[in-house]
Amino acid sequence: MRRDALQSPPERNEPRVNERIRVPRVLVIDDAGEKLGEMDTMDAMAMARERGMDLVEVAPTARPPVCRIADFGKLKYERKKREAEARKNQVIVEIKEIKLRPKTDDHDFDVKLRAVERFLAEGDKVKVTVRFRGREIAHRDIGEDQCRRLADRLGATAIVEQSPRMDGKQMFMLLAPGKKK
Repeated sequence: MRRDALQSPPERNEPRVNERIRVPRVLVIDDAGEKLGEMDTMDAMAMARERGMDLVEVAPTARPPVCRIADFGKLKYERKKREAEARKNQVIVEIKEIKLRPKTDDHDFDVKLRAVERFLAEGDKVKVTVRFRGREIAHRDIGEDQCRRLADRLGATAIVEQSPRMDGKQMFMLLAPGKKK
């Protein structure tokens, strides 16, 4: 059975390999990185088979397309390893939420302040929500004072990424981690 018959159909982001390369002429680079020049696709595939490797299209938009003689399985493996390494080093920032009310008392405010400090120390962003009920909506300034007081108490630990703004019956403020103490 032929090797290309065993290959699964390519993913959208994978390069074309061997018989899937449909152009008549290609620029060929060998496995050592030497430019072999422009040649017929069939001749390039025969050369790759002689060496026990695949003809892989690396630059399909070039004129003529650039193909490389390489072991396609090894290229896929190396790319998969690079992507896994990139994912491992990626930092995921979550958005935590703290809810306040215009009438939140000092002790409760301090408890919520410590929670915000902990979230920021862990590297997460914090969304501060002040919810208004009934006639409290007439005193938006009290909610804004709550947000400003929280930001002032945090000092350099937090950066106000989005200043307090109203959205319906709620006021929002977004804090991001600042400099460490």
